[in-house]
Amino acid sequence: MVNVVGVRFKKAGKIYYFDPVQTNAKKDDYVIVETVRGIEFGQIVVGPKQISQEELVSPLKNVIRVAEQEDIEKHEENKRKETDAFDICLKKIEEHGLNMKLIDVEYTFDNNKVIFYFTADGRVDFRELVKDLAAIFRTRIELRQIGVRDEAKMIGGLGTCGRPLCCSLFLGDFEPVSIKMAKEQSLSLNPTKISGICGRLMCCLKYEHETYENSLKKMPDVGCPVCCGLGKGVVLNVNPLLENAKVKVKMQDGSDEIHTIKVEDLETLK
Repeated sequence: MVNVVGVRFKKAGKIYYFDPVQTNAKKDDYVIVETVRGIEFGQIVVGPKQISQEELVSPLKNVIRVAEQEDIEKHEENKRKETDAFDICLKKIEEHGLNMKLIDVEYTFDNNKVIFYFTADGRVDFRELVKDLAAIFRTRIELRQIGVRDEAKMIGGLGTCGRPLCCSLFLGDFEPVSIKMAKEQSLSLNPTKISGICGRLMCCLKYEHETYENSLKKMPDVGCPVCCGLGKGVVLNVNPLLENAKVKVKMQDGSDEIHTIKVEDLETLK
């Protein structure tokens, strides 16, 4: 077992594990850590805990120290510099006539690199832009193209439910979402009703999917012949949450009637 703390570098960002070594770092502390990108400033969101070696996806790096006041001030200064860098980059993009949309700018804590996040419909030749930015900032420049889901996560906004976007509020990772999930939840397949502001299927379709999936295993298929206390019939519709079904039952007088019947009271006929 390995002792670790979980560190997050952005709000609702992915959590990375680090070795707290002898720092006595605890939950909610700001810390300085070593990453593949260099020295970074982050916050502990998962307090010290023991995990197995198999849970580590990369070599475990160390927490260098709990952030001091000067570290916090430097981080805040970097945030201010990011605002200026954003404006400068926007002007340079316009000067070069590049078909790209700048989304965010990030300074590494040690100022060894400035990362510009952008979206574009296709590939963009930004070599001249990088040269201009490197001459202005006199440090390493990285332009990183991101997808529309990452754009929504960075910018934020309100979903159709009226609440802040899940991805910008608490989702650390995007999970795959399929149209099958909407079908199993009997939702309208109108793209405008099941898509988020990013234009992709809403992440929240995943939340209840397991519940619906387990309930549907107990349900008869639509069109399936069944037998119940009222007689024989055919399933017209199922409700996985209430675990009942609408059944068209052939009555003794030959008429058809539609009844809502609990699944436990139905017997599937071959």
